[in-house]
Amino acid sequence: MSGTPDLLALGDDALIAAQRLAEWVSRAPTLEEDVALANIALDQLGAARLLLTAAGERMAPPRTEDELAFLRDDHAFRNCLLVELPLGPARGDLDFGWTTAWLLLLSAAQLLRYTDLAASGDELAAAIGAKAVKESTYHLDHASQWVVRLGDGTPESHRRMQDALDAVWPYAHELTEGVRERWLALVEPVLEAATLTRPADRWTPSGGRLGQHTEHLSYLLAEMQSLHRAHPGASW
Repeated sequence: MSGTPDLLALGDDALIAAQRLAEWVSRAPTLEEDVALANIALDQLGAARLLLTAAGERMAPPRTEDELAFLRDDHAFRNCLLVELPLGPARGDLDFGWTTAWLLLLSAAQLLRYTDLAASGDELAAAIGAKAVKESTYHLDHASQWVVRLGDGTPESHRRMQDALDAVWPYAHELTEGVRERWLALVEPVLEAATLTRPADRWTPSGGRLGQHTEHLSYLLAEMQSLHRAHPGASW
């Protein structure tokens, strides 16, 4: 049915983002930030559940949110490549500056996608979009404040923020297809306030929307899906 691919892609973005952000639980630089990142991860998970449920109901045959989350291989996921990237220079590393740059680019795009969804003629999709807009607005504000604080902080924090931005920027092209100019209007003022240089648009990796993913998604799904696959049909 028309609309299902968009709902599925948005749901996959939110689901994988939630899994990535959950890696910060108990590892954030402050207790307040630990709670904030956990809440953002929960917001992403909540949006994923609604979107995947709506997408699954429109499939033939219908599929549940759990089936879509836990019983698909990586090639069946339609998330953008950005959300599956480790939140640091290498798999297993966590870097707070990297995470804030990643969240800035992601939340700005999600805010636009959900705004458009809320304005759609699809009653169910519009309701999901309207709820998600409120949460994404907070996510964008939270990320923006940290990007400015770190970018316009010490020479060391500025350098690390610029390095992180340079690393994640190419992956935003796939994420922002169709909303690029509106997305730049949200992101560029934050970069200016943070005294960060917008990276040049050169390499633009893509393929996630077509099921062509990095190795990072395979590792993430192996962890996320292990319990469900080990105990199929279990409930608690």
